[in-house]
Amino acid sequence: MEFVIISLVAFGAAMLTFFSGFGLGTILTPVFALFFPIELAIALTGVVHFFNGLFKLILIGRKADKEILLRFGVPAVVAAFAGAWLLLQLTDIPVLYSYEWLGRVFEVSVVKLVIAVLLVFFAIIELLPFFERFRIKKEHLPAGGLLSGFFGGLSGHQGAFRSAFLVRAGMTKEAFIGTATVIAVFIDLTRLGVYSTRFMNAGLQEQIPLILSATLAAFCGAFIGNRLLKKITLDFIQRLVAILLIVIAVALATGII
Repeated sequence: MEFVIISLVAFGAAMLTFFSGFGLGTILTPVFALFFPIELAIALTGVVHFFNGLFKLILIGRKADKEILLRFGVPAVVAAFAGAWLLLQLTDIPVLYSYEWLGRVFEVSVVKLVIAVLLVFFAIIELLPFFERFRIKKEHLPAGGLLSGFFGGLSGHQGAFRSAFLVRAGMTKEAFIGTATVIAVFIDLTRLGVYSTRFMNAGLQEQIPLILSATLAAFCGAFIGNRLLKKITLDFIQRLVAILLIVIAVALATGII
């Protein structure tokens, strides 16, 4: 049963997040966690996310904006290493509050709440007409890279911050998706390298068939997303990013993810 459920979620999430530039890992981790211990769920999600990123790189990576890659991507990779290293040092990230509902305990850490507040802030910027004329300036890109990379390494929520910055960087929709994809792959390489010992100890090798199934499903979702790209406008992508930012923020603040 887990093969079917996880593969269907991977397919749908990969197609949806092809346009937004984030969300596959955020959506897939809780689903994996329904069937496996959380450390193994994180490991499985990380591998599927990485290989899906490589596939998207083949599809649209050539459209990436090289200048933004340098200004945003290099700081993001450095910060991702720092965030991943910090995660390994924190054996118990503080729980700010917890509650029980339907027989399940939901916990919210300080990190999750901080991320949720920041995501709502970026979503408001995307949704309010007052901010439509604003664009991210080149000098702001390194700060966005540091923010995205650090939280990507610390909690895996790199994509939301990355898209919140890049969607207003004045790129075409193809350049936005291509640039976000290249940066995501490099950040994944960085954090997976830091996490590698923990991932191996989690029993990753025993789940290779499931990884292949979920990865192939994600490939199919990304492929269909790429075929639909010509029918999608940049305004739609901006709205989709804003809506997903709010959904993920609420899920983080309530302990669902």
